[in-house]
Amino acid sequence: MKMRRVVITGCGVVSPVGIGKDSFWDSLIHARSGVGRITHFDAKEFDSQIAGEVKNFEPPVFLSSKDLRRTPRFIQFALKSAQEALEESGISLERIDPYQIGTIIG
Repeated sequence: MKMRRVVITGCGVVSPVGIGKDSFWDSLIHARSGVGRITHFDAKEFDSQIAGEVKNFEPPVFLSSKDLRRTPRFIQFALKSAQEALEESGISLERIDPYQIGTIIG
């Protein structure tokens, strides 16, 4: 089996404790919780009314308003994270083979 070298060039984060790796890391080192009362919808009917919500989220600018309506929020989170990672990497997509890059989501 031939081993290939891998280089991590960028990181993107969308989470309840921060959007963007700097905000996320700052929340982690200062022990800020992302858990609180649910605000995204009316949760009165549920036994639990707390959750880790992503707040102050702005969808990626490359999505049209039509695409935003059709794209589930969790996919918007993934696209925003990938956009951040790509911007941080400094890689120009015009100068690279698209089959030589990838994204890992965890």
